Amino acid sequence: MGLFSGLMGNAGVVDVKELNEKYGQLIIEGESIDVGFKVIRDTFVFTNKRLILVDIQGMTGKKTSYLSIPYSKITKFSIETAGHFDLDAELKIWIGSAEQPLEKKFNQKVNIYDLQKVMATHLMG
Repeated sequence: MGLFSGLMGNAGVVDVKELNEKYGQLIIEGESIDVGFKVIRDTFVFTNKRLILVDIQGMTGKKTSYLSIPYSKITKFSIETAGHFDLDAELKIWIGSAEQPLEKKFNQKVNIYDLQKVMATHLMG
C-alpha cells in the first residue's frame, strides 16, 4: 500500500474522486491529483506537479482563491505541532526567495505528520 492510499480514512484527508469532481478543471494534461487535505473551509491539493491551495473567502464563501505552487519553487517547509493548550498545528512554506513563509493553521482533524510526509514525498522524492 502506497503512502497516499494509506492516508485514506484519516481525518482531514479528502477522497481523490471528490477532489477531481471539485477541482478537475484546474488540472492540466499529464497532471493528476495524488491527495488532498480539508482544513475547515480550505483545501490543500497535491498533484504530481504542484501544490494547489484552495482558499474559500468571506462569510458567504462565494469567493474562492486558487494558489498554484510548483514544487520546484518551494525552497523549504516546516511544521509546528500542537501543544497541550494550543489545539492547532501550523505549516509554513517558503516559496522562492521570499523571506516570509506562507502560513496555514490546522485543527486536530488533520494529522500534521501525514501532511509533512506528503510534502516531503513531493519535494524530496
